[in-house]
Amino acid sequence: MDGALSTRQIAVIGGGWAGLASAVAASQRGAKVSLFEMAGQLGGRARSLPGDALTPGLDNGQHILIGAYTHSLKLMAALGVDIDQAFLRTPLRLRYPRHEGLQLPPGPPLLSFARGVWAHPSWPAKARLQLLLAASTWLARGFSADARLSVSTLCTGLPKCVRQDLIEPLCVAALNTPAAQASAQVFLRVLRDALFSGAGSADLLVPRQGLSTLMATPAMKHLSAQGVHIHLGTRVQTLAAEDSAWRVNEHRFDQVILACSSSEAARLTQVLAPGWSAMAQNLQFEPIVTVYIRSPGSALPAPMVALQEGPDAPAQFVFDLGQLGTHPGLFAWVISGASAWVARGLDETANRTLAQAQQEFDWASPPEVARVLAEKRATFACTPGLQRPPMRIAPGLLAAGDYVAGPYPATLEGAVRAGQAAASALG
Repeated sequence: MDGALSTRQIAVIGGGWAGLASAVAASQRGAKVSLFEMAGQLGGRARSLPGDALTPGLDNGQHILIGAYTHSLKLMAALGVDIDQAFLRTPLRLRYPRHEGLQLPPGPPLLSFARGVWAHPSWPAKARLQLLLAASTWLARGFSADARLSVSTLCTGLPKCVRQDLIEPLCVAALNTPAAQASAQVFLRVLRDALFSGAGSADLLVPRQGLSTLMATPAMKHLSAQGVHIHLGTRVQTLAAEDSAWRVNEHRFDQVILACSSSEAARLTQVLAPGWSAMAQNLQFEPIVTVYIRSPGSALPAPMVALQEGPDAPAQFVFDLGQLGTHPGLFAWVISGASAWVARGLDETANRTLAQAQQEFDWASPPEVARVLAEKRATFACTPGLQRPPMRIAPGLLAAGDYVAGPYPATLEGAVRAGQAAASALG
């Protein structure tokens, strides 16, 4: 604690990962923090849900981290999370139902990537060479691209097998936006940090515990011990400037961090900062649907398996929760960039996913749909040329969230970094 904010009353509005990161950082600086969360639990879009007699407690979606997400990992460790126990950490491996995809061996990033691509078992030599040449070009350009460029346009010259087996699944996993509509500029930034920023940066970290145990529960314990006032089930109805301070509902604060959703932030700032509010309100969103399928006694060839999506095959990834040590015989089928499937209806989506499961794998017992979860505003659509609202809204009023202007798409790492940046900007 540096005591720099020891006389400051700070309100953090929103208890997702951005809000928790803000509250932890502000309290460490000595501020007197109050946290407002309109839901009955912390965690935002990365939390665990209560179960019932038939379905165990599940997460509201599958989230994975990569080794490059250092801010998130350091924050969890500081909150007492044992990272080695909480995550299954493996080098990047895209395993498909009937073949191996790209695998990166240990070693220095550039060498590891080159070796992994050249050893790819399913691509012809010409395709491997074309990918290495393209990656070399991106590296020479500092992994920058015209802000108007889409991922599909960026990768037009790559062979179809490379686009289908690597570019498209990585794009939809990282940006939750189909390659044809996704920002090449943001995608290249993720590739740079993941594949070329240091040893282990591309490692996959798949949770072996419920999402709430990774952040919400330890953060609540930590914040409570620091004297932070946590108001659950409390929606902020009014935010108003008052002299050189702020009024949040009936409470007075020196400064405020808006770490709620972009739509809530837009509502609260509509009069205070109409230009900022309009920018936040104009963001478009992509849903993520998770179809949980149960098949007792079954197992996949790997804890996480990549899939080829298609007109009748919704999912891009499936996770074997039994191999992750949580729910044996339960499998999470993830559909990112799911606007078209949400439009077709969740029942249709579940039925098509079940048919995809039956086609892709052999099962020890007949698979059946256990539960369908849809996060309809999971992330902003990360499209070319997107103007994201800035962190600073007005004097003493800051925004924190994965949608705030920054180099990352809507990821847990983006949320944590935004939260910490807002807390650092308090003065």
